[in-house]
Amino acid sequence: MDHPLHRAVVSNRPMTFGIIAGEASGDILGAGLIRSLRARYPAARFVGIGGDDMIAEGFHSLVPMERLSVMGLVEVLGRIRELFQIRARLLDYFFATPPDVVIGIDSPDFTLTIERRCREAGIPTVHYVSPSVWAWRQKRIFKIAKSVNLMLTLFPFEARFYEEHQVPVAFVGHPLADRIPMVPETGKARRELGLSEHAPLLAVLPGSRAGEVERLGTLFLEAARWIQETRPDLQLVIPCVNRERERQVRDLVDALEVKLPVTIVRGKSREVMAASDVVLLASGTATLEAMLLKKPMVVGYRLSDFSYALLSRLVKVPHVALPNLLARETLVPELLQDDATAEALGSAVLERLENQQERQRLVDAFTELHQTLKQDADEKAAQAVSDLLEGRRA
Repeated sequence: MDHPLHRAVVSNRPMTFGIIAGEASGDILGAGLIRSLRARYPAARFVGIGGDDMIAEGFHSLVPMERLSVMGLVEVLGRIRELFQIRARLLDYFFATPPDVVIGIDSPDFTLTIERRCREAGIPTVHYVSPSVWAWRQKRIFKIAKSVNLMLTLFPFEARFYEEHQVPVAFVGHPLADRIPMVPETGKARRELGLSEHAPLLAVLPGSRAGEVERLGTLFLEAARWIQETRPDLQLVIPCVNRERERQVRDLVDALEVKLPVTIVRGKSREVMAASDVVLLASGTATLEAMLLKKPMVVGYRLSDFSYALLSRLVKVPHVALPNLLARETLVPELLQDDATAEALGSAVLERLENQQERQRLVDAFTELHQTLKQDADEKAAQAVSDLLEGRRA
């Protein structure tokens, strides 16, 4: 959707926007935000930390973004000194040449402290993408309230949480909802992947991390085998995020007692889901993509007994799958821990494969949720930042 009034130049002043993105998803968000902000502030400069997408929009990155892209506790501990040095360097830069606003994109463990220090120094601050404070460790809301002048959320239920805690917030929608078409092109996706356009297709996504695939891979494969006993015409396709996950999944398939015909694809998880009739997947962002692609899904997840017991006490929400959180009801089955058996998962998939009335009900519900999230996120985020800078927002 286009907003010609919003796109009009707000100011030709030489504004400076300090932006910090720590990973690839933040780099994509940052690039879209820069494009929309530049339409409002043509003379603006953008500086901080960002990746290739942001740099392509004219952004100046003081440090390579890859230095912030750290996963896992051990890796963080190994790089903690460097991360502190990067944080100090950024703060020194912002204090010496104060930007008009500092915007942290996701990566809250790194960015929120910078935002708090900048706000204390009188620099307005914005955080883009809410931490899951609404789900667990809710006392973090007090740190967030001290750190930001404005929170930008991707989901409406997040905005409600901030409103309840009197933290200034703007719901901007989700960029994926802007990019994924309202009607999926299932036939086209199958042709591009070289898959049959007629046989039913199950997409199996046991996760993107080694630990997830180790815990869920064999379970999901056994569920698929259970389904194939009833539906031998079923195509099974597993997308793998990289070469390492592909090797791991192939080893799990080879270790099965009974041979299972399965197509393994490197990358292209969205295309595989678009090609599918049903998706069996781990909880996570993939559930949002499956919903936007209007695909019936079954969510399964297992943790270690200790982790599950701990999280069960900490988590404050009734659902784990994003479609259920967004709808505030159970649209898709969540089979967790001991409930996640091969037969239970397989039975739930089979029901969604064969019940046409239920499939259509889900398509209608997912379409409505897609429309809720399709807000032109880049534009709405830029407008909210502009409103803050121009004094139109408290």
